[in-house]
Amino acid sequence: MIPSFDNSASLPRAESALARNRVLRNTYWLLAASMAPTVLGAWVGMQFGFNWFAGSPFIGVLVFLGIAFGFFYAIERTKHSVTGVYLLLGFTFFMGLMLSRLIGLAVGMSNGPQLIGVAAAGTGAVFFAMASIASTTKRDLSNMGKFLMIGVVVLIVASVANIWLQMPALMLTVSALAVGIFSAFLLYDLNRIITGGETNYISATLSVYLSIYNIFSNLLVLLMSLFGGNRD
Repeated sequence: MIPSFDNSASLPRAESALARNRVLRNTYWLLAASMAPTVLGAWVGMQFGFNWFAGSPFIGVLVFLGIAFGFFYAIERTKHSVTGVYLLLGFTFFMGLMLSRLIGLAVGMSNGPQLIGVAAAGTGAVFFAMASIASTTKRDLSNMGKFLMIGVVVLIVASVANIWLQMPALMLTVSALAVGIFSAFLLYDLNRIITGGETNYISATLSVYLSIYNIFSNLLVLLMSLFGGNRD
């Protein structure tokens, strides 16, 4: 007598694994595509001297947050259609514009291009490290989200306060904390994709993109502050 095996229980698990791999793959592809409008936005901002509310930084922060959260809302509402992809790419162009002033300041330094390269390489190293940990860890990371959000709120409050305080030490502290918090957010978001906690690749890409953007920009701020050469 030949024994029979019931494979019906393994089928859902196999389909679930395929779905998670598909979300992860699509997230990586869309994340790579989002870098193009970011670079384009930064280039356009530098060419046209984009300077967001230079005379009133506080109003600039409020307008930026309003536009950013408007994009978040629109992307969330359209995340199951191709419109969500276009909105996400539009958002990354906008974020490139916002990055242009920082890139312009870095380029103006004698070693600016090297600092930008180091910040990009450091961001890539953090990404690959967090991706490796996220795919191999057996720990439940689901409780990290609420603590990380508290950290982000503290960063925003400290950044807004420093508009008036103008304390270099506080700026460096905020940037250092931001690198740590968004590195942890990167680990959390990638782990959610890998474990099936996030099933939409557009939402996943937005979360991962924001972490990478903040890691890069804050790394660059730290490098410029600590190792920046004389301005050309």
